[in-house]
Amino acid sequence: MMGYSDDLHLAHLMADAADDITMRRFKAVDLKVDTKPDLTPVSDADRAVEEAIRGTLRRARPRDAVVGEEYGSTGDSTRSWIVDPIDGTKNYVRGVPVWATLIALMERGEIVVGVVSAPALHRRWWAAKGGGSWTGRNLTKASRCQVSSVGRVDDASLSFSDLEEWEKKGRLDDFLDLTREVWRTRAYGDFWSHVMVAEGAVDVSAEPELSLWDMAALTIIIEEAGGTCTTLDGTSPLDSASSLQEVSLVCTNGLLHGEVLKRLSRSAP
Repeated sequence: MMGYSDDLHLAHLMADAADDITMRRFKAVDLKVDTKPDLTPVSDADRAVEEAIRGTLRRARPRDAVVGEEYGSTGDSTRSWIVDPIDGTKNYVRGVPVWATLIALMERGEIVVGVVSAPALHRRWWAAKGGGSWTGRNLTKASRCQVSSVGRVDDASLSFSDLEEWEKKGRLDDFLDLTREVWRTRAYGDFWSHVMVAEGAVDVSAEPELSLWDMAALTIIIEEAGGTCTTLDGTSPLDSASSLQEVSLVCTNGLLHGEVLKRLSRSAP
């Protein structure tokens, strides 16, 4: 972690600023949804968070590139900050506290810093290359994350986001077969499914389609906790995602990874 402690500290400062913005808007978004959710308040918050982070990076890391969900890719550097201002937008709009700001630093194609900040859950998860994975309220109040040691699929807890995306990808049958084989299934959803793999609270998490900003911070947090992250076909999710293609993401404690991939690919062409 030695080489990235300044970057990790900066990511925490940017997450602090993001939390201030999102919590203020979250409390104000007291929606009564009668027919259809109105995403206008959250789109304002999304843009405000990304603008704040980009403003900080212009001052603190002017040479670094930035890739964000709201404003795309800017700059040209071997170092890129990757930002999802609000992951879990639909939860945010409806007053569900499971949403987070995701901040990662990629250097020469490798994620070296990741921070996931979920202020409505009063939790944050983070990692820097070689420094382990951590969770807590801040850098000084933290405990180390470690994946579980569950070694059998039928003893495993699986979390996901929804079934619709699996159906769209033509992989729903394989996914449902896996849900029947594991010990427990819950749809904690979005970033939360994956960081709980890092904590050892969940053994497997999987999503069929994510963008780079959805997953960059998650991968280092899980891997530094001892876990494994790949696509459904076993390749690095960053290879395609870094070119801004959407890719699948399967995260496990490592022990289960081969078996999970096999089960999710039974009907793959």
